[in-house]
Amino acid sequence: MTSLIERFLRYVKIDTQSDPNSLTIPSTMKQKNLSNLLVNELIEMGLNAFIDEFGYVYVKIESNSGKDIRPIGFVAHVDTSPDAPGANVSPRIIKNYDGSGIKLNDYITMNKENSAALKKVIGDDLIVTDGNTLLGADDKAGVAIIMELANTLTKNKEIKHGDIYICFTPDEEIGRGADKFNYKWFNADFAYTLDGSQVGEIEFENFNAASAVINFVGKSIHPGSAKLEMINASHLAFEFHQMLPVFLNPAYTEKYEGFNHLSEITGSVEDAKMHYIIRNHDKELFNKQKETFTNIKDYLNNKYGYEAVKLVLKDSYYNMYDILKDKMHIIELAEKAITNLGLTPIKTPIRGGTDGARLTFEGLPCPNLGTGSYNFHGRMEFASINQMHKALEIVLEIIKLNSK
Repeated sequence: MTSLIERFLRYVKIDTQSDPNSLTIPSTMKQKNLSNLLVNELIEMGLNAFIDEFGYVYVKIESNSGKDIRPIGFVAHVDTSPDAPGANVSPRIIKNYDGSGIKLNDYITMNKENSAALKKVIGDDLIVTDGNTLLGADDKAGVAIIMELANTLTKNKEIKHGDIYICFTPDEEIGRGADKFNYKWFNADFAYTLDGSQVGEIEFENFNAASAVINFVGKSIHPGSAKLEMINASHLAFEFHQMLPVFLNPAYTEKYEGFNHLSEITGSVEDAKMHYIIRNHDKELFNKQKETFTNIKDYLNNKYGYEAVKLVLKDSYYNMYDILKDKMHIIELAEKAITNLGLTPIKTPIRGGTDGARLTFEGLPCPNLGTGSYNFHGRMEFASINQMHKALEIVLEIIKLNSK
């Protein structure tokens, strides 16, 4: 087994789920268990790595060339999604996948009907879960690839390069991964996040994103005497949801189409609460979606005659293409590296977002690269060992091309 895969298997066994309801930074202290391990491994490589008070890991690999080379960066996140269980991950390897169904446990079998991504990895060695948890390849595949990149560069001094900056962030899955990023220290001209799926992908378009938190205030009274008196907060929540455009449900959208996704709902007669994520590649349509939320809130408050609906809208990140369209040399560098290694570059819009979107708007251009992992945020998440190795080759080739 290669050191890249040994790293990956070691990292996924550490529970690093982030928590959107936490107010701490990082949102869960257990993320630091992996971050501290990474620092120790980097120090063992002879590098001057450190972790800051917020759980961000930083390391700089000094230039070993006398030439003036643009400093470059690589970024991945240590946290895993709260959308599926993340503790006690039990990965296993499937050798030379033949295209048949993969039984994860007695209840879940992954096949090409419920996981179309399997069609892309026939003949590969795969790492899968036992069906009880997510795998954590999002983004521990990226973490492992960057760590192996650092190990390769420290052992192979003949690979000439300029200054290389690396950061591992917490809380990306809950939209906070760039909140405390140290731009002053991370002095790269540009960077790449390794947080994508199929190897060979270059992602430089993503959703504009916002969150909506809606609180509903009901008027509770005994149901025996409730006529014309009771206002059920849970019913208010249902009413609000039914007023949103039906076909902006993410189950009905694809490619560049936006959506309003109800991610969480709780409620009683007196109080109810809903969380939405709002997404659209088009900035104008994105703003119209947010306006719809405000209009529904105003309508219901007017209908019921009091502040029955309280809405908090917050922008999360924006489409990085608005910035990167004027910096396409960064995309072209990755394209050439991918082509040099015999692959066809895949340029696809992200139906989501990465730390790279926030970093790009803060002045660090940062498109996203594929890591060879699939089915993020669920129990059928898996990684291709072959593609992970190819992703490592791609970042090494980017460094070599950048050094010419």
